[in-house]
Amino acid sequence: MAGNGGIIGPINTVSDAFKDKLTVFTSSGTFNKATTNPSAPGTAIVTVIAGGGGSGNDGGGGGGAGGVITKTCQPLPASAVTVTIGGGGSGSAAHNTPSGDGGNSVFATASNPMTAEGGGGGGGENTGSTRCGKAGGSGGGAHSRSAPGSGRAGGAGNDPAVPAPLGGPQGNPGGTSGPGPATASGGGGGAGGAGANVNIPGGPPLAGGDGGAGRDVSPNYTNLASGSLPNSGIYGGGGGGQGGANGSGGSGGGGDAGGTLPAANGCTNTGGGGAGRGGPGPGGQGGAGGSGLVIVAEKCQEASGKAAPGIWSMNTVFDFLKDDNWVTRTATVNYLVVAGGAGGGARHGGGGGAGGYRATGFGPSPLQGTALELSLGSYAITVGAGGAGGAAPDNNPGSSGTNSVLSTITSAGGGGGGARSNGVAGGSGGGAGEDNPGCGASPPGVRSGGAGNTPPVDPPQGNPGGQYPDVGYDGAAGGGGATATGGAGGPGGPLAGGAGAPNTILGPDTSYAGGGGGSGGYFNPGSSGGSGGAGGGGNGASGQGGAGSAASANTGGGGGGGATPVGNPAAGGAGGSGIVVVRVPSEFSLSGTPGPAFTGSTHPGGDKIGKFTASGTLTIAEA
Repeated sequence: MAGNGGIIGPINTVSDAFKDKLTVFTSSGTFNKATTNPSAPGTAIVTVIAGGGGSGNDGGGGGGAGGVITKTCQPLPASAVTVTIGGGGSGSAAHNTPSGDGGNSVFATASNPMTAEGGGGGGGENTGSTRCGKAGGSGGGAHSRSAPGSGRAGGAGNDPAVPAPLGGPQGNPGGTSGPGPATASGGGGGAGGAGANVNIPGGPPLAGGDGGAGRDVSPNYTNLASGSLPNSGIYGGGGGGQGGANGSGGSGGGGDAGGTLPAANGCTNTGGGGAGRGGPGPGGQGGAGGSGLVIVAEKCQEASGKAAPGIWSMNTVFDFLKDDNWVTRTATVNYLVVAGGAGGGARHGGGGGAGGYRATGFGPSPLQGTALELSLGSYAITVGAGGAGGAAPDNNPGSSGTNSVLSTITSAGGGGGGARSNGVAGGSGGGAGEDNPGCGASPPGVRSGGAGNTPPVDPPQGNPGGQYPDVGYDGAAGGGGATATGGAGGPGGPLAGGAGAPNTILGPDTSYAGGGGGSGGYFNPGSSGGSGGAGGGGNGASGQGGAGSAASANTGGGGGGGATPVGNPAAGGAGGSGIVVVRVPSEFSLSGTPGPAFTGSTHPGGDKIGKFTASGTLTIAEA
């Protein structure tokens, strides 16, 4: 009988319950399969969303949404792929000044590049052809005509044409305006539907056109964890056209027209079109388009499970014994891994979300993970940086913090605080910025706090940011913390950042990962800003104005939101950097490099402790 070396194991079946690996680009960068998911088979579902177009001025047509294209089987090269995120087009600020088109977004593989075209700008007040909407991924809406004569055309969508096999069509046309006298403008086209025409027979003569609906791409991403797609997977809503009754922005980030109020911008990282603005004379600046986005979901495994042979021979066992590596000494490692907190939003800023908090043994029992068993040797340590506060004077959200990493434990950076926008998802989510109704929210005027525990881990690493209700400019929401959701915005809202978690791994009881406080109300200068959550969160500025407070270093706290009295916009506070702490039994030793980043100590009970306040290398050895 032929020998097989002695079969000592059964055939094992590998579970097929793995989720696809998600990578989301909110700004330009580089995608590299070798670092994101080297075991993936080499194809991905990729959605590319371009920047939305800006609106025309003085009763302008809505901006067209950025093009949205999706390929469900995009080959991934082994080399790096350049990713470009298109910016939103500018709103027209003066007569005879055209609105800006959105910028293209690109997933630039050499053999199968994907390019989504920026949205076309909406028509504005002038004497020439720029009353017409401009062509783009989706087309801009046409401006109203105040004197008798022919109407104006909305811009063409899906221009240039993208066929279905390449992920198209990418958008739809903008709405037209009818013959004068008319005082209403067409809605911007959306990725999922055309912008509404206005002044049509039998229609309301003064109603601005609604922006075209965005496209829901979530059915293409069924193998992702629920709720992991930004903005619920809906992108490319057209901006609303201005009229006596203002047009609504399309779902997926389109801005709502503003009447005599400032026009709403398209929502950040949705490709939404900017909204038209009223106002007589040379005033009435149109809203800007929202920036784009690129989503990559790498396939981790084919749909069917695969059999993996669990078969080992006696020869294999002998080889391990011979090389003296059959048994490897391990150390039980308790840890505290806190990511960088996010910056607070500017101007009407929500508090920044705290960095993700993951720990064992020395913190609140609901948040205790399982200790690591690590082989003796060296390990790279990453300590996440705090995100920058949103910059004044514009409505800039806070930047998200970056991840902290110890071996298989990754804590996610906090999500940035909103600025007239939703908070950003992260380890803990950013608080929603204060706003007037608009920006394609559902229900209108509500701004959502960013989701916490993103990506999801068990126990959860953080909580959502606070929500902003359907009111106008009355205090922004707080960022989420390790143990609590950020306080809600609006009149009487707590505005406070969510509380962090206490931890005694270093000895004294210290709290980490507190959310940043939201800013006080724009129309309530006497209102206080929200306090930062326990665990280093920065305070939000009062309604009198000023910058949000920075979070404390090496706590992972979120920065406070900046406030804006009239004519004095202020920046959000920066998020706090993270921290990594390890603790092992007395029979082991710990060392780390570089020296300034690492502090070693011995607990009175004999355990060895290593603390990293910046990235470095940890070495575990026999004592």
